[in-house]
Amino acid sequence: MKLTDALVRNAKPTEKDRKLADGGGLFLLVKASGGKWWRLSYRYGGKQKTLSIGVYPDVSLREARERRDAARKILADGGDPGEHRKKQKKEQEERAAHTFEAVAREWFEVWRADKAAGQPAKSWAYFENDILPWIGKKPVREITAPVALEVLRRIENRGVSSTVVGKAKTRISQVMRFAIQKGLADRDPCPDLRGAFKKTEEKHMAAPTEPAKVGELLRALDSFSGSYVVSAALHLAPMLFVRPGELRAMRWRELDLDKGEWRFFVGKTKKDHLVPLPRQAVAIIRELQPITGDGEYVFRGMFDHSRPMSNMTLNVALRRLGFDTQVDITAHGFRAMARTLLHEKLHFPPEIIEHQLAHRVPDALGTAYNRTKFLPERRKMMQVWADYLDELKAGGKVIQFRGAA
Repeated sequence: MKLTDALVRNAKPTEKDRKLADGGGLFLLVKASGGKWWRLSYRYGGKQKTLSIGVYPDVSLREARERRDAARKILADGGDPGEHRKKQKKEQEERAAHTFEAVAREWFEVWRADKAAGQPAKSWAYFENDILPWIGKKPVREITAPVALEVLRRIENRGVSSTVVGKAKTRISQVMRFAIQKGLADRDPCPDLRGAFKKTEEKHMAAPTEPAKVGELLRALDSFSGSYVVSAALHLAPMLFVRPGELRAMRWRELDLDKGEWRFFVGKTKKDHLVPLPRQAVAIIRELQPITGDGEYVFRGMFDHSRPMSNMTLNVALRRLGFDTQVDITAHGFRAMARTLLHEKLHFPPEIIEHQLAHRVPDALGTAYNRTKFLPERRKMMQVWADYLDELKAGGKVIQFRGAA
């Protein structure tokens, strides 16, 4: 006799476990302890087997019959419902372990190993802010072109530049290629998105290039009332015009103050770089030695001395001084300021300036990048630049230096 909803609902426990059959191998196991379990009895490979298909009332009589029928179809096709269940569970576990976020974190740990301080944190921010909230929990194998497109459209719709969208797309692509190498995905969908996003006009980093405005800026830096460590970084930023991430990651072991040299590895170009230090810069750094000289970083973090200062510190300091970092000046804008004035006002050749900016410079023999190339000229240029900034800050007569030809 087939079971009914009422019979299943009213079945009471007895001193021993008992079975209520429904047909086709399906039965309800009424436990002496009070529980009710759906079971399927079947034969496979000449052996009697039992498969658990749910607990009543979570699984109703109707649902139990549907699961029985699905299991018997597997039997009819020559399969073992129990092994099929195990395979499904394993696949679900693998999918949970191989989410986009899990694979992204594994890729990130490999990728960050040889990167300069500050660069990994900036790259991971793309994941935390714009990517993982939307696709982090998805199995990496399910990241298709439409899925990636939806994520990138969210970024584009914020009104950011196409460069930002492109960087986020690159990050997704890097993770997908990593997943392919590990056998966790079949293909990278990002190449399919070529041409899907509109180009936007790039905004240059805010920076003054008029000598009088630069003088006002430098005088404002002298009025900064925050910590001396941040103040020193503010004064060195326009003088050395390195990338902000490079400045805040300056290590004591990279410095030779007697020679006036700072040697470090440029993560962006994967090359060593040398910055000749003008005497003004050496003096500022020496003042920092009693404060941070017992640690690794010249500009250490305020709360965690084992790490460099935050990548937002300089821009926050500029805003405290009343500057709009979207319009007036940004920490990265000191590079554009130096590039413009060194060439237009101090007449130094572009190739010398570009070498000091740690850019790749084309020449007759190919792409030149040598940390010591034009070193005598660059030493002179850095000292002339520091003296020029002093003149602008003083507000006196601006001396027009002639750069090295």
